[in-house]
Amino acid sequence: MMQAIRYISSQLVYITWTCTWAIGAALLGVRQRPGGAYDRSARLWGVGMLRGTGITVRVVGREHLDPGTPCVYMSNHASVIDIWAILAEIPGTIRFVYKKGMDWIPLMGLALRAAKHLPIDRNSRSRAFSLYDRAAGMIRRGFSAVVFPEGTRSLDGRLQPFKKGSFVLAISAGAPIVPIFCENTYELMPRGSWSPKQGTVTLRIGAPIPTVGLTYEDRDRVASATRQALLALGARE
Repeated sequence: MMQAIRYISSQLVYITWTCTWAIGAALLGVRQRPGGAYDRSARLWGVGMLRGTGITVRVVGREHLDPGTPCVYMSNHASVIDIWAILAEIPGTIRFVYKKGMDWIPLMGLALRAAKHLPIDRNSRSRAFSLYDRAAGMIRRGFSAVVFPEGTRSLDGRLQPFKKGSFVLAISAGAPIVPIFCENTYELMPRGSWSPKQGTVTLRIGAPIPTVGLTYEDRDRVASATRQALLALGARE
């Protein structure tokens, strides 16, 4: 019961605080820049939620993280804790590709749009690919993107089939793919849980997978290489 109270109170405090910060910055015309208001507010939400729920993060493979090189981070997705951990530990300016339906979440939807995170409508192929073009442009301007290529949270913690559009994005931007395996997040808070357990999660970072010079026809090969990298890091099928 106490852990559920900690979780709910952390959500109320940090969502209200950080979302208001991002929305207010947008209303005041604050520009997007590395380390600016939008980056700091998002990182605060991740760090705050981890601390508030008693979850610690260990990072293995930090040498593969280069905040000066825009890339596409591709992670498994087993829990909302994945998002908190990535926000707290991945350096540089990152923007998430997220399901468009989240735009309707009170306050958070406005904050996501204010910070220029990237809503994808998977029900429309043309709109999805238009979004990937926009994301590729942001990467070329120095942002990094975070994509969950499975498209949604896993129901059993195992790696699901990948959506191929994520790899079209990376190829279009000519950006390296950095695989991330979020370990133990499913065990602490699987999909459908009301609150997380306390514990430690591990972000396992793999070596970058280059995409420079590749074309649309290479998307299946890149997807396979990314999947194999996640399995090597510890993901299960």
